Amino acid sequence: MKKAKYTLLCLTLLAGGLRAANQAERKLVQHDEPEYPVIAARMSLHGTVRLKVWIASDGTVRRLEYIGGHPLLAESALKAVKGWKFEPASKESIQDVEVKF
Repeated sequence: MKKAKYTLLCLTLLAGGLRAANQAERKLVQHDEPEYPVIAARMSLHGTVRLKVWIASDGTVRRLEYIGGHPLLAESALKAVKGWKFEPASKESIQDVEVKF
């Protein structure tokens, strides 16, 4: 009975690891740096904007979602990441991205 519990636990952990391996981050092939907003420059504002990116199978950005960071920097980050290109894959993937200003 004890051996069956350990076997089940190992299989569960292995399956979780395989699922995580299938969701590996895709490499960025092409990207443009975001424009630093004029108002942010006047305020000497720096920081990181976090975005959730839906990447189509051909590597283009299909959808973006703002997760966090300073709102004055968000629009510039969204505009820049929309034009990024990732390596192609067999299916769509979702990835978190950080844009530093």
